Amino acid sequence: MKELQRIIVFQQNGSGEGKVKAITKYAPDRIKLEIVSIDGPLPTVIDDSSGFLPEKLDADMVLDFLKHPDLSHDLGLLGQKCGVPVVSSGKKHRIEGVFTPPT
Repeated sequence: MKELQRIIVFQQNGSGEGKVKAITKYAPDRIKLEIVSIDGPLPTVIDDSSGFLPEKLDADMVLDFLKHPDLSHDLGLLGQKCGVPVVSSGKKHRIEGVFTPPT
């Protein structure tokens, strides 16, 4: 049996739900999804994202739908550190391993 591709979706207040529904509808037998939801109010500036993001990423790819720029940036750095590509659509990261296609 072929191993499923492992994707972690990081979202805020349901921001990635449309993509999650599409993936589960069209690729349920090819992709294993893990959803990390960060909900509720956040401070304007997050100096330490360790309370929101994991220490490691155990995935083949990460999808970044985070709206908070500090969390999104730190997620990109975490992906780089762990060697996991991060797709962060519409953002302007300049981090190696973060792909920022236009929306």
